[in-house]
Amino acid sequence: SEMCIRDRNKVNEMSIKEKIKEVAFLKKLLKRLYLKIRSDIFVKLSQREKTDAKLVVFESFQGRSYSCSPKAIYEYMQKAPEFADYRYVWVFRDIKSHGSFAENTSLVKFDSDKAYRAYARAGTWIVNSRLRDFIFPRADQRYIQCWHGTPFKKIGCDIEAAGNATSTVDEIRREYTKEAEKITAMISQSPFCTQKLISAFNLDRLGKENIILETGYPRNDELFNYSGEKVERIKESFNIPEEKLVILYCPTFRDNQFGGAGYTLKLSMDFESLRLKCGDDFVILFRAHYFVADNFDFERFGGYVLDASDYGDINDLYIISDVLITDYSSVFFDYANLNRPMLFYLYDVSEYMTRMRDFYFGTAMLPGFTAQTQSKLEECLKMVLNDLRAGGNGLLKYESVLKAFRKKFNPYDCGSCAKKAVIEIFK
Repeated sequence: SEMCIRDRNKVNEMSIKEKIKEVAFLKKLLKRLYLKIRSDIFVKLSQREKTDAKLVVFESFQGRSYSCSPKAIYEYMQKAPEFADYRYVWVFRDIKSHGSFAENTSLVKFDSDKAYRAYARAGTWIVNSRLRDFIFPRADQRYIQCWHGTPFKKIGCDIEAAGNATSTVDEIRREYTKEAEKITAMISQSPFCTQKLISAFNLDRLGKENIILETGYPRNDELFNYSGEKVERIKESFNIPEEKLVILYCPTFRDNQFGGAGYTLKLSMDFESLRLKCGDDFVILFRAHYFVADNFDFERFGGYVLDASDYGDINDLYIISDVLITDYSSVFFDYANLNRPMLFYLYDVSEYMTRMRDFYFGTAMLPGFTAQTQSKLEECLKMVLNDLRAGGNGLLKYESVLKAFRKKFNPYDCGSCAKKAVIEIFK
C-alpha cells in the first residue's frame, strides 16, 4: 500500500507539473497575441504622427516609478532655460500615485494608446529599462537608454546559464540585440560599465559600440547634493526614530523563482535572529527588486522591519541608511558613492553562478564583508554596527578597498551628471 501511495503521489506530481507547463504555454500564447495587437496599434500611430523635436517622453522601470536617471534628466531640463519651450510626457502604470507635475508635463498610462502616441510623436525618448520590442524609433527620433545600473550579475547576451524561468538563453540574446538595434545613445557609469553594456547588448557586432556616453549616472547626482533636512523628512515618513540606525536590505530577484503573477522571492534572512544577535537599536528597510511580485508582511516585527519595496525613489533610501546589505544587485555600485559600509549576503552564490547568471567579476572584489550563512552575516554586521556606535565609519578593513572600488567603477559620478548627459544628448 505504501508503494501504491508513492506511485500515486508521483503521478499526481507529474500531472501537476504538466498542468503548470500547459498554463505557462497558454499565458505565453496570450501574451504574444496581446503584444501583436498592441504592435499593430503602434505601427499605425507611428506612420501617422509627425515628430515633435521639442517633445520628450520619459519612462522608468517600465512605468513603475518616477525615479532613476530619467527623473534626474527631466528635473535638470525643467530648470534649464534653454528647454523652457519643451514639453514632456511621463509614462506610468499608475498615473494617480506620483503627485503633481508642471503644466508642461503630461502623464499617460503604460501600454496604452496615449503612451504609444507619445512615443510616436516625441523627438527624444529617455528610458532606463527595455521597451516593448515593437516600439521602434523613426530616423528623426532618438532613443536614449539610461539603463538602470552597472551590472555585477551577467545580463543580456553575456548570460550562459539556462536558469531563467521565463526565457531561454537564445531568447534573451535576441531580445537584447533587438533592443540595441533601436538605441541611439546609451549612458554609462564607467569604462567598466561601457565594456559590459557593449557585450551584453551585442553593440560591437552591430557596429554601435560608439553610442555609449560616459557621463556617469544622472540618478546619482542626488547622492552628492542631498540635505540633512531631506534626511529628516524621509525618516519621518517611515516613522523612524532619530536615534535609530538604518539598515537597507536590497536582495535581487532569482531567475528561477517564478509564480503566476511574476517573479517570487524566498526570504532567506532571519530578521528575528538578526535582532537578537546584533541589537535592537536599528531598523531594517526591506527593498525587493521591482520584478518581484510578492507582497511581504512584516507586521509581526512591530516596526523593526519596514517594507520599502513600493517606495518611489531608492535614492531616498540610500541617503537615510547607515549600512547596505545586498547580494547580486547593482545597488552597491551607486551606494559606494556615499562611502558607507556594505555587506553581501550570498547564501545561494554557488547556485547563482552555475544555474542562473554568474558574475562579471569575482566576489573577492566586493567592497565589504561577504557572508554565505546567517551566523556569518550576524557576526559581520555586529562588527560594523559596533564601530558605528563607537563613532567610526563602519568600513573597518574595507576603507581603502572601497576607495579603490569607487575609482574603478564610479569615476564620473560627481553631482552634475544630469547636466553632462543633457549636453551630450541635445548637443
